[in-house]
Amino acid sequence: MEQILANGFYLGAQYALIALGLTLIFSLMNVLNFAHGQMYVFGGFVTYTVVAQLGLPFIVGLFASAIILAIMGALIEVYLFRPVIRKSKREESTMLLAAGIAFFLDAAILLLFGEKQRGVPKIVDGVFNWDMRIIMPYDRILIGVLAIALIAGFIAFMQYSKAGRAMRALAQDRVAAQLMGVDVDRYSMIGFALGAMLAGLVGGLLVTITGINLGMGGPTSIKAFMMIMIGGAGVISGAIAGGFILGMMESVGLTMLAAYGDITYLAIFASLMVFLAFRPQGLMGKPWG
Repeated sequence: MEQILANGFYLGAQYALIALGLTLIFSLMNVLNFAHGQMYVFGGFVTYTVVAQLGLPFIVGLFASAIILAIMGALIEVYLFRPVIRKSKREESTMLLAAGIAFFLDAAILLLFGEKQRGVPKIVDGVFNWDMRIIMPYDRILIGVLAIALIAGFIAFMQYSKAGRAMRALAQDRVAAQLMGVDVDRYSMIGFALGAMLAGLVGGLLVTITGINLGMGGPTSIKAFMMIMIGGAGVISGAIAGGFILGMMESVGLTMLAAYGDITYLAIFASLMVFLAFRPQGLMGKPWG
């Protein structure tokens, strides 16, 4: 049981970080960013390039992923989503745009980095062993701690910084925030950049554990959407809760259902459908309409 909880906590920390970026973009702009998984993959490849090919320290690779993905997110918001949102009255337009960006990033990743699995050497060697109850490599523990620290930093930023308060006001009521002097365009750009940066950071963190490849973008986006559906779309605390719940469900499923083949996600999807039938707004979301 202790091992299941430890694995679930480790998975939940990284999943929550992925979901935070997606739910931030949704809460600010009411945009479902289908390219979120591709941004995660791009961030992983940036870290791989900096560390494995340029020979620079891992922390430099993480910073490079954060900066490049933040710039990418800002440019996507300013030059793609902003004009479409202003000119189109249909929400489907932003969904189609997001899907197009996902396909474009897949093609760009294939062109720049190839389709093979990539990874970097372990940043910490050794295995933690607590009386055979919990066995976990030190690098996973470090990545989990870094993910928790990033989540805490994100919450503090949103709670206490001027930009964070402005984005929270924008998420609660866009028109009222604009009337109170909040620069909607500026903070929408910052929010999209921050969401993309979080995706890139997770990709950079996990390239040391699972590696990275072209095919990981779609499944990562699906998991991110599952998390915000569980916790409640546009709710930061819900994204964190959804991430840890999915992590625990995956840990339990991979352990308890291993004898029945690869049916873990079949069981998770079935559970999610039943849950949404009774609470479609998620755990912490407000009722639709």
